[in-house]
Amino acid sequence: MDSLITAAAHALAAGDPLGALKRVALRDDAPALALRGIAMAQLGDLVRAKALLRRAARAFSPKEAVARARCVVAEAEIALVSRDLGWSAKALDSARATLEEHGDRVNAAHARHLEVRRLLLIGRIDEAERTLAGLDPSPFPPASRTAYELVVAGIAMRRLRTKAARAALARAEHAARLARIPALTAEVENASLVLNTPAARLIARGEARPLLLEQVEALLASNALVVDACRRVVRDARTVVSLATRPVLFALARALAEAWPGDVPRDVLLARAFGAKLADESHRARLRVEVGRLRRELRTLAGVSATKRGFALAPRRVREVVVLAWPVEEHAEEHAAVLAFLADGESWSSSALALALGASQRTVQRALESLAAAGRVQPLGRGRARRWMTPPVLGFTTTLLLPASLPID
Repeated sequence: MDSLITAAAHALAAGDPLGALKRVALRDDAPALALRGIAMAQLGDLVRAKALLRRAARAFSPKEAVARARCVVAEAEIALVSRDLGWSAKALDSARATLEEHGDRVNAAHARHLEVRRLLLIGRIDEAERTLAGLDPSPFPPASRTAYELVVAGIAMRRLRTKAARAALARAEHAARLARIPALTAEVENASLVLNTPAARLIARGEARPLLLEQVEALLASNALVVDACRRVVRDARTVVSLATRPVLFALARALAEAWPGDVPRDVLLARAFGAKLADESHRARLRVEVGRLRRELRTLAGVSATKRGFALAPRRVREVVVLAWPVEEHAEEHAAVLAFLADGESWSSSALALALGASQRTVQRALESLAAAGRVQPLGRGRARRWMTPPVLGFTTTLLLPASLPID
């Protein structure tokens, strides 16, 4: 490898894409194309970067399997950052196997990190944890060790293990200082903000206050009966009852929990559950039916008793009832999950959001259209190229995004 290629690779490893481009911007050989692609990715021109990396992969000879595999890994990272969640996991796995076979453990580990980050993004935490368990970070250089610890922290945050998350972030901060890459240090700082940003609201006895992630962890481990509006479940320390597919029952449970220890008038319950402004006998009959269903669902956690003016919640094993809600609820709750993903500042396609949320693409499109009408999100492009994005939403923690350079040396 000639001196200009080596110098450009070292510039990229140090987080200096402009310095790398000064050395290889006018060259069209395969190594230069690959380095130009990575430099453009670091500068944010992901479309151009992807095209350059594909050209580089085609330009490398069949004997240069490691170089081709590195291009695949770099392209997979671009897809992750641009929220193209439909990229081929098999291609990335094949590239990782090639790198491991040829002794390139650092880039093989990077491929593994990308795989774990994608699994985290689409909510497959168990699989992400199993995949990460196969990595031994001890021989990694500082930059790779930082990426590893950030992924560990991301899993811990999603598991609501804040102590483990803080420890991983401390190790990531130390490794980032050793790496001396400003962008990597900034990533650690941004990830640390998640633990110091309100992650939810606690509503109890008519009052609401914000909760940090560690306070959410403590609440869910307490003896309180929690009506969790973020996951649409009702739970105490021993039992969890999911109402995710029963929106009417969850609306009733939340209304009763917010009013506890008092009761809720029937007309209020009708408005919360059915949107009925003027209730007739058919509405009241339906309310009785739905309250009966709620009693059956919550029989191990609480009772629902009738009062003169409505209904009241009566917990069985605990002495406190609270509601855990999204940090902000300016729109319907079903849109809050979409806003939470868009809060990372990246542009998302509706198909990627549907995959991450586990919802149909049409459902996500309706939510995006509603948010766009309210001025909360903006579309970019048309047709299949359309993407949606928004500035970070105040009060939301962001999903973990860990872009890092992939120098070809």
